[in-house]
Amino acid sequence: MTPKSALVRDYMTGKLVTFHPDTDVLDAIHDLVRHGIAGAPVTDNRGNLVGMLSELDCMKIALHAGYHGEWGGPVSDYMTSDTETVDANMSIIDLAQQFLDSKFRRYPVVTDHRLVGQISRRDVLRALQELAKA
Repeated sequence: MTPKSALVRDYMTGKLVTFHPDTDVLDAIHDLVRHGIAGAPVTDNRGNLVGMLSELDCMKIALHAGYHGEWGGPVSDYMTSDTETVDANMSIIDLAQQFLDSKFRRYPVVTDHRLVGQISRRDVLRALQELAKA
């Protein structure tokens, strides 16, 4: 396999922690901390991606609680709905360039609008390391 032929689907993580829009955000925060992850996709009942919940999104809870004294609420109140995704058949090299051009640390991976995985900067580095050894 050459760097140009390596695809996102070859290096993405397929087993994900996901949330539903109606998940209580305090439960979601607990899951993020317990699994040691910085964010997770939010999907509807059919597995379609509807947003992402990140650590930064969760900081809104502390800010909201500081002003209003209210903790919690559904994930949908805090998630980022306008989510950038990548296709499972995208080249790893193209994705590496996309990471350089963006602030994102991970992207949800979709096929036909359905969430199939997630890929991070670290996954791309692992791919490039493996490809350099080949």
